[in-house]
Amino acid sequence: MADKTKRIRRARKTRAKISELRVPRLCVHRTPRHIYAQIIAAEGGKTLASASTIDKSVRDDVNGHGGNIEAAALVGRTVAERAKAAGIETVAFDRSGFRYHGRVKALADAAREGGLKF
Repeated sequence: MADKTKRIRRARKTRAKISELRVPRLCVHRTPRHIYAQIIAAEGGKTLASASTIDKSVRDDVNGHGGNIEAAALVGRTVAERAKAAGIETVAFDRSGFRYHGRVKALADAAREGGLKF
């Protein structure tokens, strides 16, 4: 089985459990150059807040390369600020089948420091 297929299979199982919780989810996606985070509503799937390394405000602070731990931490802090502004405090962490280490862990830790509970 290909690596992407395995990752998508893990993500599907995680999302099935998260849907039972009925809370917004902090969904993370990473590529070699960028990292993306968005908070998706439990009902309806509407995006409530988002941040990524391609956002103008984040891109200026990243100094060109968004594929590192510092950039992921900045995205985590930014999405936490935007979530607090939208009135969201508790989320479920959806790592999209990626391992919980490196950039994904840095984003999660920064979001927790920013005030999100998960």
